Amino acid sequence: MPAPNAPSGAAQDDDLVFVDETPAAPQPGAAGAWRVLIVDDDADVHSTTTFALGSLELHGRPLEFLHAYSRAQAERLLERERDIAVILLDVVMEQADAGLQLVRHIRDVLGMHDVRILLRTGQPGYAPEMDAIRGYDINDYRTKSELTRTKLYTSVAAAIRAYEQIHALEDSRAGLAQVVRANTELMALHSISEMTQGILREAALLLGQPAHGLLCASAPGDRPEAWHVLASCGDCAGLVADGMLARTAHGPAAAIARTLERRANVYDAHELTLYFRGKSHADFAAYLRLERPVDALRRGLLDVFASSLAVGLDNVALMTDLQRAAFYDGLTGLPNRTRLVELIDDSLRLRQDSDATLCLVDIDHFAETNDALGHQFGDALLVAVAQRLRTRLDARLALARIGGDIFCVLGPCCQLDPALLHAQFDTPFSIEGQDVQVSATLGLVRLREHDGNGTDALKDADIALKRAKTKQRGGHFYFSRAMGVETRERVRLMHALRSGFARGELFLAYQPQVELGARRAFGAEALLRWRTEDGRFVPPDRFIPIAEYSGLIIDIGAWVLREACAELMRVRAAGHLDFTMSINVSQVQFRHPHFIDMLRRALHETGAPPERVELEITESMAMEEPDLLIERLAEIKRTGVSIAIDDFGTGFSSLSYLQRLQVDRLKIDRAFVTEITGSARGSSIAEMVIELGRNLGLSIIAEGVEDERQAQILQSLGCPLAQGYLFARPLAPQALLEWLGNDALTRAA
Repeated sequence: MPAPNAPSGAAQDDDLVFVDETPAAPQPGAAGAWRVLIVDDDADVHSTTTFALGSLELHGRPLEFLHAYSRAQAERLLERERDIAVILLDVVMEQADAGLQLVRHIRDVLGMHDVRILLRTGQPGYAPEMDAIRGYDINDYRTKSELTRTKLYTSVAAAIRAYEQIHALEDSRAGLAQVVRANTELMALHSISEMTQGILREAALLLGQPAHGLLCASAPGDRPEAWHVLASCGDCAGLVADGMLARTAHGPAAAIARTLERRANVYDAHELTLYFRGKSHADFAAYLRLERPVDALRRGLLDVFASSLAVGLDNVALMTDLQRAAFYDGLTGLPNRTRLVELIDDSLRLRQDSDATLCLVDIDHFAETNDALGHQFGDALLVAVAQRLRTRLDARLALARIGGDIFCVLGPCCQLDPALLHAQFDTPFSIEGQDVQVSATLGLVRLREHDGNGTDALKDADIALKRAKTKQRGGHFYFSRAMGVETRERVRLMHALRSGFARGELFLAYQPQVELGARRAFGAEALLRWRTEDGRFVPPDRFIPIAEYSGLIIDIGAWVLREACAELMRVRAAGHLDFTMSINVSQVQFRHPHFIDMLRRALHETGAPPERVELEITESMAMEEPDLLIERLAEIKRTGVSIAIDDFGTGFSSLSYLQRLQVDRLKIDRAFVTEITGSARGSSIAEMVIELGRNLGLSIIAEGVEDERQAQILQSLGCPLAQGYLFARPLAPQALLEWLGNDALTRAA
């Protein structure tokens, strides 16, 4: 409405008045313009306001004006126009409180809390209450008579700055929420390919730009002429050949090199590279092509994104390497025994390959060739055999290397003809310039005649292979049900074990565990042994599976818990108060519904302090029934007893799953310790386990340490604890006390 008290005299220089020259109005929808909505029922107010503010620019952005002449018209306009920075609003229009009603509609109904509102009135008597001004976040209130050009200019500029700050805060909050969400989702991924592809995708989402990028790894020993590409997307995927990106002086390769050299994120006008620092064996760099430069807010968010993901990416890469080392043969790249068992189990479970046959291929007299011509020559022969089988056999056949000179073939029997396999060895192999003629002996099992699991099928194939070797080298033999003598032997052994346990033939031996630095004993592992009535020892790997199969392991396991805890108390009574007893737990025993009660009873009856008791579970146990396992481990932790994962490195535990298990210690499998002095592979796996434990804050112990060289290598890799024949063989209870006493005297001397 027109202001009744408008001044009638000469206007001051900054009053809202018309002059001869009119500034050019900005084009509607101009890119980057601040949008200002004028709501007033007086057309003159629209004209004078537009004229007064037409030349205003903030941060190089002009103003764009929208117009509404009533509350109802403004409401309709605001329904479709939501990116408005400032509203210049008349209080009194079609109703005395039309302006305040519109404010309520803007804040409460439309939810537009970022837009800034300046109230103007030509009738001071209709001024809104202060509570209304505060309650509805109104920036300013002025009468039209006092709103000079300078004051209007100042008020609108202040309102736009406030709008800009609110938007920046909201963008920052939303961006951080996006970073947190992305990190949570990416850290839950189990494979390096999934995670690296996800990093490129999420970084592009943070930028609000299409995903055209690469993620590369840089590790010692990489090819000098190319980067190893872990993930690619968009237009950049075409730059990758065989998983590699050629190193050039320009383009993505140069940008990646620059980032890895600077060890920092690099932002340019048309590209960016993010740096991910690796602790274990490699650094990583992500390259993204840009359609427009990255603003300061997005740079900060990307910096947080990259730094928070670096450790997770490094650990997932480490776990991926561990998985490959655990499931694939390092020499030939073929699946190993562990992976083959999975493939056989899948075939048996699905039963879709009802005619599938499993065949072991044993290279004849390989040991003699290896000894005569050297291990390097022998390795080259194994690689050549693997390559020939891979390229010449039907693609439907699965190949594996499960032992030194033993390969395995699994697939439809129509493709797995023994004569066809023997024919692969008719042509000599060319090794280091020499033609080497070898033959192979085969042991086969028809899976449709097999009722056990993959491990049992391999055992049956091995029985057939041994039978073939006794008959004729270079021949083959099929396993038959009549050859199942071992099954009958297992039943006999089960009855003998039951009666032997009742007669007290089982006993515990204790192998000391030491700190490598001080060579001081800090604990021992309780090992179950069986000496029969006639004095013969039955190996644990024979009778423990039978005890599990028969259910006898429940009673044996409860006895082991009590006996080991009682021995712990005898050791403490001898003065060794900082001594920890490590006790192996069978999978069947661990799953028993009363296992926790058995553990608590053993602790209570013996008085053993829970903090000095450690339970060992195998990694294969840790991979099965995750929900049950996590719940059971949590119950154990509540008793105060600690948890160790035995034989770590022989299976595959996902990083996120391993973190949920709440374990305290990882135990490096003796197979990797044995290889540590003679194989780079053994050393690398041990090093990866040690690094993983360090990253997760877990203690590490190595088992099977038999010589000083192994101990020194382990200590240099960062493994602080060990056990093995180098320090002591498993000891009887009295011998353990004597050994501990002698150890203390030796260190005192």
